[in-house]
Amino acid sequence: MRTQLITPLPSLANYVSHIMVLESGRLSVDTFLPLIAKGSPSIVFQLTASHLNTDHLVLYGQNIRPVLLPVSASVTIIAYFLHPHTLKTLFGWSARELTDLSVDLSLSEPARGMRLREQLLNAPSLEQRLTLMNDYLLRLTSPGKLEISQPVLHATRLIQQYGGALPMMKVRQELYMTERTLQRLFEMHVGVSPKTYGRICQFDAALRQLSSNGFTDMAGVAFQHGYADQSHLIRAFRDFTGHTPLEYQKAATDFSS
Repeated sequence: MRTQLITPLPSLANYVSHIMVLESGRLSVDTFLPLIAKGSPSIVFQLTASHLNTDHLVLYGQNIRPVLLPVSASVTIIAYFLHPHTLKTLFGWSARELTDLSVDLSLSEPARGMRLREQLLNAPSLEQRLTLMNDYLLRLTSPGKLEISQPVLHATRLIQQYGGALPMMKVRQELYMTERTLQRLFEMHVGVSPKTYGRICQFDAALRQLSSNGFTDMAGVAFQHGYADQSHLIRAFRDFTGHTPLEYQKAATDFSS
């Protein structure tokens, strides 16, 4: 499967962290692509040449459990990963209501009015699909939308900066907030508690390092990313992927081969 990472337009940079495009025509059987917790909600468009019954344009809220995305032999996936604090600003919905859930965006405005799903399915090139997606996001960010919560923006960036290995008391002291206030703001704008968001960021940082070094030195990676020991890192793997690190590595290798 070919993967591209695309930098979002400057006008969308406050809302979109990065864009990922996956394309494949080599998968021999219908299968599932696991979307694991990364701390970012996402807007995903999928074009597939298969009988698989899939929604083509989907908003995924903050996910804790892995989401299994059905894919087929010929598939194009365009995923816009949003900054963690932007769900309520863009859509007006409480982020908590979307946690571990997905929404068919083709039924909502402005996607329905601009016939976004149909246009994406009929567009002749990736470039034109990206243009359509960008136009949709620009409509969502038009003047009059809710403003981004600056305290949540600062808190999520701080937690990301420390790879999740930061006591939440430090975050509250930085913002001069009580635990209850910070919890309420996170549930409304991020969809999970500050502690859970920190665990997701901690796991994501450890997973990226393990993936880059071929899943060697588990104990060293665990220590570097604030886990008490290797067994705690393995437990986090089970919580967020449903697999041990070695099982996850094998599944990832099988899928990409």
